[in-house]
Amino acid sequence: MKASVGDHIEVPGEKVGEGGRSGEVMEVRGPDGAPPYLVRWSDGHEGLYFPGPDAVVQHMTSSGA
Repeated sequence: MKASVGDHIEVPGEKVGEGGRSGEVMEVRGPDGAPPYLVRWSDGHEGLYFPGPDAVVQHMTSSGA
């Protein structure tokens, strides 16, 4: 998995009916976009995150306006 600052991470809930969580990558600490990532979660908490196989990175694209 590779991510960049500004990308979003989506993690599904662990149990049926349980909501997942999402957050923004604030810092990439591994080489070449590899984990771990410092993530600011949608509830405002920040933490170091090592993604599991169910995590999905939504890459943010920069558009020149």
